[in-house]
Amino acid sequence: MKALLGIVAGAGAFYGIYKLVSGGSFKRNKKSANGESPSVRRSQQSEVTLKPGSLLAKVSGLDVACPRPVDGASGDIIHPSPGNLEPQHLKILLSSLQTINNPFERFQILLTLANAAAFTVNQNLIRELEGIHIIAGFLSDPAAEVRVQTLIALNNLCMNIKNQEQIKVYVPKVLELIEMSPVNSDLQLGALRLLTNLSVTDKHQYLFKESITLLLSLLVVSNEALQVQALKVLVNVSSNPDMMDDIVQAQAPASVVLLFDARTAPAVLLRLLTFAGNLKAWRPSAQVADELRQKQDCLFRVMLDESSQLHSRLVQLLSHPNGEIQAQVARILT
Repeated sequence: MKALLGIVAGAGAFYGIYKLVSGGSFKRNKKSANGESPSVRRSQQSEVTLKPGSLLAKVSGLDVACPRPVDGASGDIIHPSPGNLEPQHLKILLSSLQTINNPFERFQILLTLANAAAFTVNQNLIRELEGIHIIAGFLSDPAAEVRVQTLIALNNLCMNIKNQEQIKVYVPKVLELIEMSPVNSDLQLGALRLLTNLSVTDKHQYLFKESITLLLSLLVVSNEALQVQALKVLVNVSSNPDMMDDIVQAQAPASVVLLFDARTAPAVLLRLLTFAGNLKAWRPSAQVADELRQKQDCLFRVMLDESSQLHSRLVQLLSHPNGEIQAQVARILT
């Protein structure tokens, strides 16, 4: 198998390919940008020559720079398509993934599988080969970069409805990654992207009932990219009336209402207004509203109760320079 692929022949071959085709995103430093320590060391490596049309070039899923022939007749760049991978290629990659101990090699195979999973035919093949469960097993990998690449692969696989049935069982683990990872890390962003795709339809939204507080907390501590991604999930689940009881009862930081401000990034504010509009469309009975008022720090009290600051802040946003934001606010207030 190793002789056939060339992909698992050792870190030297992998690193040579990686430098040749991608410039290298797997960090060598002791700590990653997210403050995590993958403790990955590479031995001295040498560049490898990729033969155009070889299986190694084909399964790399990346642009492969081919050496110029002696006569200089061709210096073309070969662009192998991950969509052209055959079932045996995917089977070998998945088998190799389970036996390799080097984290850099695991990262590279996961990168290849993630690229391949962008194609419907490969999404189906990976599922049929039990590849989803194999890939998801690396959500617990010690190396942060491997966990990130696992999330990317699962996210691509999640574009397939049948695959979602298998991926949904890993939602608790993905939520744990968000909670335990450094704020604004690639791990949090990758996890939220996966949850966004899983929450598009109401079929799996029940899985997010216990995560509303976590998502609301991210809004007040995260950067714009994570705020947008967390709001995409919140907008998705709040569009489902069956989820509303759980959403309004969830504990929410009081400071979330402060985001309804002209200084908030428009991309965040627009989604925040959509979320607020979904909440405002919910009409509880007087008895339910009275019960919710007794719950300390619940989202109902923070954003929907008469005592909330939200109404006054929305009025101020009517003069926002962004016309789309003005229109959103007007719809909520009318």
